[in-house]
Amino acid sequence: MTCCGHALTRRDWMSSTLLSSVGAMFAGCAGTRPEAPAAAPLAAATALLRDNISVDVHTHAGANGVTSRTARPSDDIARGMRAGRIAVLCLADVPDGPILGRNAQNVLVAQRTPEPGFLYTYHLDRLAWIDELVAKHGIRRALTPADLEAAHAAGQPAIIVDIEGLDFLEGKLERLEESYRRGVRTMQLVHYTPNDIGDFQTGAVTHNGLTPFGADVIRACHRLGVVVDVAHATADTLKHAVQVSTRPLLLSHTALRDSKAQGPTPLTERQITPDHARALAETGGSIGIWHFFPSLERYVDGLKEMADVVGVDHVSIGTDTSSSPGLFAQYDHFAQLVDAMLRGGFTPADAAKIVGGNYLRIFAASTA
Repeated sequence: MTCCGHALTRRDWMSSTLLSSVGAMFAGCAGTRPEAPAAAPLAAATALLRDNISVDVHTHAGANGVTSRTARPSDDIARGMRAGRIAVLCLADVPDGPILGRNAQNVLVAQRTPEPGFLYTYHLDRLAWIDELVAKHGIRRALTPADLEAAHAAGQPAIIVDIEGLDFLEGKLERLEESYRRGVRTMQLVHYTPNDIGDFQTGAVTHNGLTPFGADVIRACHRLGVVVDVAHATADTLKHAVQVSTRPLLLSHTALRDSKAQGPTPLTERQITPDHARALAETGGSIGIWHFFPSLERYVDGLKEMADVVGVDHVSIGTDTSSSPGLFAQYDHFAQLVDAMLRGGFTPADAAKIVGGNYLRIFAASTA
């Protein structure tokens, strides 16, 4: 299932060249500075990942991850995280996934109105999937900053359980509390299904922003200790969320509108304007950049584009890894991204902020 593209072809447009170029790039990465020993280009990146907690602030963990309809939990996620030296994944289930499909314009939409409780039941099933992953497959679930620090110190891959879209609430805040009790610590307000929380970027405007119930949801998240994610929300929904929120907000996966680094893309309506980005940053929050770029170098340029607008304190890595083509089908090569950031001009201190520090600030403020 794709979660943020309007059609598989929205990401497939670069599939054949992207996947081959990424493979060649990874194979040739050590040769970019021939005067150095083969291991030298990754030495600084490895040290940075050893000394700092790294976080992908929004992912489904690949084709066999939490959004798969058929794959059972396995050791693959932990193995890939260890290989790429990434410490934490914000692992997002997608409650409206079963009702999404393509309309006549090949845009991802809700194809039917679900019967009451259907999306909630599916959401609970995905939480059970995550329970099995944690119980049997080498992944630690983090509920607090102390949990993240302990997992990183032990070298154990960790997840923060995430929800992409709160359509399953159906006006019932007690369902939010149940998700919290089940270990969810990041909650995205809207996705692709019209709900009673607010408007989303690719849908019809029906609320003119955030609803009163949506404001109650944000307050409840703050009370419980949950990161509020405003990815997919319209500019007006974000504006109203900023007015309600008393904690930093996350916008977990996007890119700057008309990104030269990303290039021509059918994902334009999911990109955000500089004003949208600045409004988010003013809460003390951070914006995750997805992995739909032609190369690691271009991805680094995408990080720079956003940093030029909001500053390095408000940019994160939010790949949106699922089953669609992108730079990270899995996490084996994550250290190469950090290497590309350092080679591309980010200082180690700034790279550490983007790779994890900025999200950790939000997580600490939200779960306090």
